[in-house]
Amino acid sequence: MPGTVLLLAASPVGRGCLVDAASVLPVLAAVPPAVLAGTDTANVVELADPLEPQAVLTRLRAAAAAPGPLTVYITGQLQLDRRERLPHLALARTTPATVRYTALPWHWIREELRLRPTGATTLLLDLHADQETWEWLRTHPLDSGRDNAVYGRIAPPPGRRTVAAPAYMRGIATILRSGHRPPPDQLHQQALARCADEAGGSGADLVLTPAPPAGDPHAVIADAVRAGRHGDADALAARHERAAALALGPASEDALHWAEVRADLAMFAGDAVRSCRAWLTVAEARLRAGQAPGTPAVEAAVDRAHHQWGRIRDAAAARELGAALAALRGRVPGRREGALDHVQRGLSRLQTQG
Repeated sequence: MPGTVLLLAASPVGRGCLVDAASVLPVLAAVPPAVLAGTDTANVVELADPLEPQAVLTRLRAAAAAPGPLTVYITGQLQLDRRERLPHLALARTTPATVRYTALPWHWIREELRLRPTGATTLLLDLHADQETWEWLRTHPLDSGRDNAVYGRIAPPPGRRTVAAPAYMRGIATILRSGHRPPPDQLHQQALARCADEAGGSGADLVLTPAPPAGDPHAVIADAVRAGRHGDADALAARHERAAALALGPASEDALHWAEVRADLAMFAGDAVRSCRAWLTVAEARLRAGQAPGTPAVEAAVDRAHHQWGRIRDAAAARELGAALAALRGRVPGRREGALDHVQRGLSRLQTQG
């Protein structure tokens, strides 16, 4: 099965730039796609200093939907948004005041990769953090998803008026240019050694390595989806949802996680009505549990409900769920301007259809 590779290098233009992220892309692009992916053949998507977070999300979503192994190489810098204080990957137009609107929320990466099979996704990260984010990382580990193998480093801010080099990713690229791709853990260790040898290596980096693997039903569910056994996949997820609700409560994070899995499974099965209804239910449950409207998990649930609502072809179901979505959008406007107006315009059209 062919692999997929996503190369993403981004950093702000101007004084806010901490790392010359794009400088590593020509070296990575010179590596044969099959070596980048560790597969016989591979498709490569390259994003150099992208401007819009939505454009990055579109490419990430397409890569996550690919059935084979996925390797994501990310070079850039992390910054916190001022409202929620959540980590974002800064893009070309990002400034400290505009992080929430011009940078890529890191939790979008986690969300898009969430349903991929265990062991099918590898992230190689070379990130720099500004001082505020560096302090935040001391008590908040960077969450890139429970089923992804994550390797790399996060470096502290460089000295004033200094733009750092992506030494770790450059080490990765140099090793791969030999034409041989060692196993990810060996590749990681070799790149760290090269990084430490470079001038300016302080040894203060946060090193990222995967957690020990554990038994996980997500792989079984993903296999069932690929085989077209959507009913079996949903039944297994439903069992886990019930078990989590009984053990920890229906508003527990584990129970809500499985409710989200079932919402995604309905989408994969082509049942937009069931998927939209499930995402609305998840969003309401999170809000009732006291989560703020701007919480990433709440925003993600409403955004996904909105997306599935747009795919509903039955007018009666679209009117019913559209009314619930409009009420929810009033409380959770999300990050895309005009989301509530979009729902209201759609409802108006549906009313004229009788």
